[in-house]
Amino acid sequence: MSFITDFQSRLRADLRRNFLSLTTPFAIQEYLDSLPYIAEERDRSPLNVMLDGQCHCLDGGFFAALALWRIGFKPLLIDLVPDPGMDDDHVLALYQVDGHWGAVAKSNYVNLGFREPVYKNLRELVMTYFEHYVSVHQEKTLRGYTRPLDASRYTHLNWAWDEAGANRLYSKHFYGRKSIPLITPRMAKRLNPVTDRTYVAETMYTNLNEAFGKRNS
Repeated sequence: MSFITDFQSRLRADLRRNFLSLTTPFAIQEYLDSLPYIAEERDRSPLNVMLDGQCHCLDGGFFAALALWRIGFKPLLIDLVPDPGMDDDHVLALYQVDGHWGAVAKSNYVNLGFREPVYKNLRELVMTYFEHYVSVHQEKTLRGYTRPLDASRYTHLNWAWDEAGANRLYSKHFYGRKSIPLITPRMAKRLNPVTDRTYVAETMYTNLNEAFGKRNS
């Protein structure tokens, strides 16, 4: 039994139909957007994302990678890395069409999600998030990104359905990878604050109670 078939066998019939209906990257994004964003300490497996009907950027990202894998893409993920202590990391599930990169992502912020596969390289893709990566203090906080992790290399952890295995993948293999800088320290010092009008636009539909710097956890 293949890894994905094994995952599907663990789903209830209704959830299996939902999973099999995700036949494009955009359909996967729409499914993620339908789930509440909950910024809790628990990091779910993709199975528990579906069973519980909620996620945040990390477990939502790995769910997206699994769904992309099922429809023929590699399950590749990168971590967007903020200025330390200023914001949350953000996870992107990557896909390529005709050699160009796109992304699927779960976010509390409307502009940190889906990207069409039109970007020549990963840096070009990641930079589309820069101006939208805004903290509750109205600062631009994105500073780097990691090289892609191929989740298909970790099937021995049963990460799609075993939450302990998923957490080993998340903590030991995904987080902590070396970050590639996007801007220099001098550039960072010159960054302008986010205007009030822009901040209102960037946080439209955002649950600020779940935002870094405001939530309890």
